Amino acid sequence: MSNIVSIQNIAQYVGQEVTIQGWLYARTDKGKLQFLQVRDGTGTMQAVLFRGNVPDEVFEAGKRLTQESALIVQGLVKENPRAPGVPGGYEVDATDLQVVQIAEEYPITPKEHGVEFLLENRHLWIRSRLQWAILRLRATVMRACRDWLDSHDYLEMSTPILTPAAGEGTSTLFEVDYFGDKVYLAQTGQLYNEANIYSFGKVYCFGPTFRAEKSKTRRHMTEFWMLEPEMAFCDLDGLMAMEEEFMSYIVQRCLEERANELAVLERDTTALQRVTPPFPRISYDEALERISKIRAETGDEEQKELLALEWGQDFGSPHETALTQQFDKPIFVYGFPTIAKAFYMEPWPGRPEVCKSVDMLAPEGYGEITGGSERISDPNLLLQRIHQHNLPPEAFKWYIDLRRYGSVPHSGFGLGVERTVAWIAGIHHVRETNPFPRTLGRVYP
Repeated sequence: MSNIVSIQNIAQYVGQEVTIQGWLYARTDKGKLQFLQVRDGTGTMQAVLFRGNVPDEVFEAGKRLTQESALIVQGLVKENPRAPGVPGGYEVDATDLQVVQIAEEYPITPKEHGVEFLLENRHLWIRSRLQWAILRLRATVMRACRDWLDSHDYLEMSTPILTPAAGEGTSTLFEVDYFGDKVYLAQTGQLYNEANIYSFGKVYCFGPTFRAEKSKTRRHMTEFWMLEPEMAFCDLDGLMAMEEEFMSYIVQRCLEERANELAVLERDTTALQRVTPPFPRISYDEALERISKIRAETGDEEQKELLALEWGQDFGSPHETALTQQFDKPIFVYGFPTIAKAFYMEPWPGRPEVCKSVDMLAPEGYGEITGGSERISDPNLLLQRIHQHNLPPEAFKWYIDLRRYGSVPHSGFGLGVERTVAWIAGIHHVRETNPFPRTLGRVYP
C-alpha cells in the first residue's frame, strides 16, 4: 500500500501515489468516469475512477457505493484547479478502491431538513461540510486560547463541576442530589480560580459550565464551554489590555490556520481582519446615551420598544447589536450598575452604585463574548455583598478567607467558546458550534 496521507496535506504529494482512507460524501457517474467526493476528517477531495485505469470489479464496486460508505482509495495525486473539495485544486486519479463498508440509506441528504430533524440526528449531522468546518474552527479557537495563555505564564487549573453555592446567581442553578445534600452544577470556575491566584499568580480554567436559563435565543445553551483567566495584581485597565491582545490573537490565528474552513462557511473575513488592538472603550453611561439616541432617531416603533432601557438594567441583545453597529471591531463597555452584576465585583471609587465590570461585545450583532471585572478585595465588603444578594455566608466562608490572608487587587473574565466561535464563523445560532448541544428541552443525542 502506498503512503497513507491526510487530505489537508495533499498538495505535498503531487505526482506521487497515495492512499486515502475515508468516507464517500457524494458520487457522480459519467459513464466510463466516476467522480467520488471523499472526506477523511481533514478535508474533502475528488477521486476519479476511470474504467480504463482500474479492473472492472473495482469500477463496479465504485458504482455500488452509497453516501457515507467507508472506503480506501489509492491513486496518483494530480493538480486540477477545477477540482472541488477542501483543499481544492487537487484530485486523485484512482488505481485501486477498497470498500470497507457499504452504508445503509443515509437519512441526511442534500435536500433541506428542519432544524429539529438535524438536531435529532446530530451524531450524523456533524459529518456535513458546514458542521465539519464550524467544529474544526472551534478546535482552533480552543487551542489558540490555551497557546496564548500558556505562553504568557498562565497555569491551567481544574475547578469543580459540583459546587455548594451559586457563582453567578441563584435563579439559573441546576440542583443535584449529592448523597442527601443539595449541590449544584458549576456556573463558573472563577471563585476557585481566585483561590488559585494566591498560589500561582496567573491561572485559567477551561471546561463545561451550566446555566438553567429558560431561554430559547440564538445565544444561549444550558451547557457551554467557558474559558476563565484570573490574575493577581491586576486592575480593570490591565484586564482590558490583556483581553484585547488575547482576543486579537485568537481571531488572527483562525484566519491563518482555518482559511479553508472559513471559505466553506462563506465567511466574509473583512471584519475579522480588523480585530487588532486597541478596542474602543465606552462606559455604561455613554453606552446608555448612545442607545437612547439610536432609539430616538429610529422610526420603527417595534425597534423603539426593544431599545427601551433604564439606568440600572443590563443590556439585552437589541442593545448590544445597536451599540456594536457603531464600531468596526469589538468594543469594551465598562462600569455597569452594581445592581445588574454579580456580588463579587469591586465598586467604582466614589460611585458605589457602579462596579468595575467590563463586557466585550463582538461586532456584527454577536453581542457579549466575554464578561469580567476587578474583584472585591476587602473581606468586610464582600461579606456585606453576600448578605445583600441573600446568599448563604457559610457556603462562602472559604471565599471570604481569601481576602483575609494577603488580599490584592485581582481581575478576571469568562469567555464563552460557543459565542466566540459563532462570531468568528459568522453563523446564526450557537447550537451549531458545539458537537452535541444542550439547549432548553434537548438532551438527545
